[in-house]
Amino acid sequence: MLNLLAATSAAAAPPVWMSWLPIVGMVAIFWFLLIRPQMRQQKEHREKVAGLKRGDQVVTAGGLIGKVVKVDEHYAEVEIAQGVKVKVVKSTIGDVVPPGGAAAND
Repeated sequence: MLNLLAATSAAAAPPVWMSWLPIVGMVAIFWFLLIRPQMRQQKEHREKVAGLKRGDQVVTAGGLIGKVVKVDEHYAEVEIAQGVKVKVVKSTIGDVVPPGGAAAND
């Protein structure tokens, strides 16, 4: 009778890997919903910054809009007004505006 009781209690216990299943599921959800899209965005940004060339219109992280005048390995010189040029770190360039973008307040 004692063996029968021990056999039923051991058979009722779930396997150990079942307790890890929710944690693995949460990691998978975080990977596909948060980490993977962020990595993709970072890759696209690196490619945009690496492809900067003279004449591109850019928006900096500070919100300045200007035209690229000169590009170095780590810096870009951006003309934000006629005769006003600033030197910015390439990684702080937020976006490259496509030519012929919509004008504001027209």
